[in-house]
Amino acid sequence: MIRGCEWNDFDAIWSIINDGAEAYRGVIPPDRLRTPYMSREELRHEIESGVGFWGYSDGDELLGVMGIQDVQIQGVPDVTLIRHAYVRTGRQGRGIGAQLLGHLRQLTPRPVLIGTWADADWAIRFYRRHGFETVGREEKDRLLKQYWTIPDRQVETSVVMADARWRERL
Repeated sequence: MIRGCEWNDFDAIWSIINDGAEAYRGVIPPDRLRTPYMSREELRHEIESGVGFWGYSDGDELLGVMGIQDVQIQGVPDVTLIRHAYVRTGRQGRGIGAQLLGHLRQLTPRPVLIGTWADADWAIRFYRRHGFETVGREEKDRLLKQYWTIPDRQVETSVVMADARWRERL
């Protein structure tokens, strides 16, 4: 079942993100991987900055989470970002991420952008299967600086993927 997450889901969200991020070990640059991957303070900041989390649960257990964030330019909603998409390691490959992504895409009429690590081949393949395409390097740099708040080093080592609505804007 897919449901909106609430503050009482905070610990489960944090646990899922850090469990799922173990897939990055040995893949992304070592200077970008910390333990834990996301601190509780960072997660709190993301939520307070407008990232709304949705979760896939089996009974009372949250198995996967995915965040969605509408970004405004000059007070006008411009794009929707998919943020922090993770499924518990033992539950990956069962369609949970696909169901969450499909649900979140139905929540917005705006173009959807996703940022991920350039060396996370499995993530890029997943998003491509769902209609997203990688944007060019110059556009990637521009979009990451316009819509995300991330360090320059992360900009260097990331890609941005865009849905058909974004590509139709160009």
